[in-house]
Amino acid sequence: MESPHKFHYITFGARGRPALLFLHGFLGSSRDWHSIAAKMSDKFFCIVPDLPGHGKSIEGVPDVGYRMENCAESIVELLDFLQIGTCRAAAYSMGGRLALYMVVRYPERFERVVIESASPGLEGEQERRERLARDRRLAERLRCEPLDAFLAEWYGQPLFDSLRSDRHRFEELLARRFENDPVGLALSLEYMGTGAQPSLWEELNRIRMPLLLIAGEKDSKFVQTAQRMATRLPAATVGIVSGAGHNVHFEKTDEYIKLIRLFL
Repeated sequence: MESPHKFHYITFGARGRPALLFLHGFLGSSRDWHSIAAKMSDKFFCIVPDLPGHGKSIEGVPDVGYRMENCAESIVELLDFLQIGTCRAAAYSMGGRLALYMVVRYPERFERVVIESASPGLEGEQERRERLARDRRLAERLRCEPLDAFLAEWYGQPLFDSLRSDRHRFEELLARRFENDPVGLALSLEYMGTGAQPSLWEELNRIRMPLLLIAGEKDSKFVQTAQRMATRLPAATVGIVSGAGHNVHFEKTDEYIKLIRLFL
């Protein structure tokens, strides 16, 4: 069967090295990982895709291609196309939620996985319904409002306070966000947002592979989430990065690379 989504992706490093898959967050793209993947390419063959609705992975995709289960299947098909049986992965936020889904559904494809600032979803049905309604309202705004207004409000959240502290680097990141298509972002939010994601909390104890759960010291919500997840994961360790907020790999790149090198 033809894959419901065709990814744009880039690779770094020699094909014969162990494979390392990078998955970006909402509003991001493969470009968010380029500098890190380049540094990791001395030891790994790095695969860095644009997830559905982001970067260049937006053309001619039916809505079904944005659903988490189909996106996960398409990632596996991409690995098959690249003749990669098993790989390691490093994933952030939305990409981290996707990676958790994949290690539950496709455990045989992953050896070790880094999960940064991500959760297994919302546990309560009412909470998921409320979040889905919120995500749909945000998606409608993406379709109707200028992207700069949406980005200003999104990155104005307390979650990103530390990200904005380095004005020059933050503006560099913000400029990349304008390379995305708002309609594609809206579809991603509707079909793969936290509200649409099935809860994986009760399935975490099925994961036997080593996981590294990274959170920024200043992101108290995801520090608590990582610590709670670790109590249900038999082979998980938690890495809290001092001075960082939600986007650890961007805010504290050197510390992030040291952590994942040691783990992977």
